[in-house]
Amino acid sequence: MKQINRKMLATTLTLALVVPLAVACTKGDKSDDKKERVLRIANSMGYGGDDEYFRQQFTEIFEFANPNIKIELVPTMDEKYRYGNIQPGEKMPDPMEKLKEVMQSDNPPDVVMVGYEQLPDMIESNLLTQLDPQITKDKFDTSGIVPAVIDGIKNAGGGKLYALAPTFTSSALIYNKKMFTDAGADFPKDGMTWDEIFDLSKRLVKGEGENRINGFSFSTQSQGDNLFYGMQMYTAPLQLKMFDDAGEKMTVDTDQWEKVWAKMAQLQKDNVFPELMDPNKPMNRKFDQDNPFSYDDFMSNRLAMGIINYGQLQQITNANKSAANYKGYTPIDWDVVTIPSHPEAKGVGGSIYMNGIMGINAKAQNPEDAWKFIKFINGEDWAKLKSHSSYNLVARSKYLKPKDGLEFHMEAFYNVVPAPMENNMKIYRENPNIYQVQEIGRQQFSSVLQGKITAREGLKQWQTQGDAMLKQMKENPGQPIQPTMMQAVPAG
Repeated sequence: MKQINRKMLATTLTLALVVPLAVACTKGDKSDDKKERVLRIANSMGYGGDDEYFRQQFTEIFEFANPNIKIELVPTMDEKYRYGNIQPGEKMPDPMEKLKEVMQSDNPPDVVMVGYEQLPDMIESNLLTQLDPQITKDKFDTSGIVPAVIDGIKNAGGGKLYALAPTFTSSALIYNKKMFTDAGADFPKDGMTWDEIFDLSKRLVKGEGENRINGFSFSTQSQGDNLFYGMQMYTAPLQLKMFDDAGEKMTVDTDQWEKVWAKMAQLQKDNVFPELMDPNKPMNRKFDQDNPFSYDDFMSNRLAMGIINYGQLQQITNANKSAANYKGYTPIDWDVVTIPSHPEAKGVGGSIYMNGIMGINAKAQNPEDAWKFIKFINGEDWAKLKSHSSYNLVARSKYLKPKDGLEFHMEAFYNVVPAPMENNMKIYRENPNIYQVQEIGRQQFSSVLQGKITAREGLKQWQTQGDAMLKQMKENPGQPIQPTMMQAVPAG
């Protein structure tokens, strides 16, 4: 009986939230709300017509508020490929190419959802309708949309808006206040450069062996051998590329790449980053069965500063509340500031993901309802309803507030601009083995960190081996890379 009552209460609460939203969003609408219409939506992610997650996330509330408008999801992926059911030698269709195809068909979708890295291509191909005229006409307020979203989308459109995104996830720099106080160092601030953060982190390095405190990490969780992947947050705003746009030639044997690798190797030598894991040694303190947070350097008081995703804050918050239940855990006094940036890319962060980037197809059959839908899910009322999430952030700053009575610098997660994204997902889809090219880079970088080779030597070897692998992929697409090709140049 109690379970039934709980379900009834949940339903009542949901309706209590949705009904005012429906009223607010239909009030004053002079369009013919009795006429039944169809709004077709397609995306580049392959969501099908019966995709429950997509409907729960984006369309159910709109359909409740607009019962005369039927949402029809247009699939862009054959069902047989949905779960990776690919036969040997078979090429998986590109959902992005399929999306472009259906957008220009005889029965095109009205609204399209794409990834941020795909947005420039859609705009350059003249496939999307510019939204600025509608925004001006309807006096739709975009001033409350956070820079991380509005500026990022404007940058993709050359200063114009061709899409909007209702939610996003972002990262910030978290720091342990006590460690700074003990070291007599000032707390980090918004808008610092990477070099300023690295210099500051050197002052926080303390102790040896098991008691060592490191100054900074690109992740709060033990990165082990993953500095190579973590530092992509550093290289993304610099637009350093692994290979050219055609995926045929490596682009790493350069002075700029050398500067980055040499800097990271020196910081590793200065103990700024957590120690490298030695595969020949037994598991250490980072995998202590008595400490449920041993894998997290920040929560285990081994790290002064680290990059953290907004969704991870919940874990620290819960641990602090229940510290008495965790043996050896001490509540951490923390706060966050914006991710550092480069002087040549001031304010540009490297870890922002927009969820639900949607625009209107230039060939939409129902552009009026398409704009109505986009305006709906990017409006104030929708943001207010969705702001209770612990993992996604709504794009309207008015509803971005710390939860559970916490006080921290929430603005750090949204007062940044996303780094330009490489539009090379097609290369990865067409050449699944291209990740092996990246793995060669990781191996060479590891040798650099261990002092076996110089940064330039590692990059030259990565360039040579990578070129050989890319050549083989072009000549034999979809075929496994031969080991002899991967070992074209000794690892040093």
